[in-house]
Amino acid sequence: MINKINSNLLHELKEHIPFTALATVVSVLVSFFIMKANLITSLIPIFYIFHPIHLFFSAIVSTALFYKYKKNIFLSIMVGMFISMIIGSISDVFFPYLGSLLFKIPISFHLPALESPALIIGATFLGALIGIFFKKTKFPHFFHVFISVFASLFYIFAYSTAFSLLNLFFIVIITTISVVVPCCLGDIILPLLFKDKLEKKK
Repeated sequence: MINKINSNLLHELKEHIPFTALATVVSVLVSFFIMKANLITSLIPIFYIFHPIHLFFSAIVSTALFYKYKKNIFLSIMVGMFISMIIGSISDVFFPYLGSLLFKIPISFHLPALESPALIIGATFLGALIGIFFKKTKFPHFFHVFISVFASLFYIFAYSTAFSLLNLFFIVIITTISVVVPCCLGDIILPLLFKDKLEKKK
């Protein structure tokens, strides 16, 4: 089991890091230009669009992967929703928030799961339902990673006001880590661990 997780994790990291880093650099520059040009006064509403979409795709992947090994619709939906909400919050909120504090970038804390629970539950439930019937992980997984970049980034830009050139460099690092680690954890490791534990209870 451990060897299988390590193999999957290494594969996912090789696939994720180059794409995530490139997408992060581009999205940081685009978002910074938008803010500096005053094209959008606040990215908070945009974050509240990308975050639920991120959880939606995350739920598709986690649910589909779990259901692949455990043909229980109710349990798969619950596990998929739980994983996507927890991992999505870590990726889009906790990692960007803690990373910003680490690099001394002023930022305030906001958790959509508490502030807008109906939106978050609805997005993950719909994603989980689609995951049961879609039964594919690669296609939604691509969008999961891509959208996660923007969700993590928009959280920082939405709730912070200090954007020097040095801070932009730190934000690229924070966003890349915020996406790569939780996405691999949510889409690969946790579903396999849940499946392994359930099989041991048989």
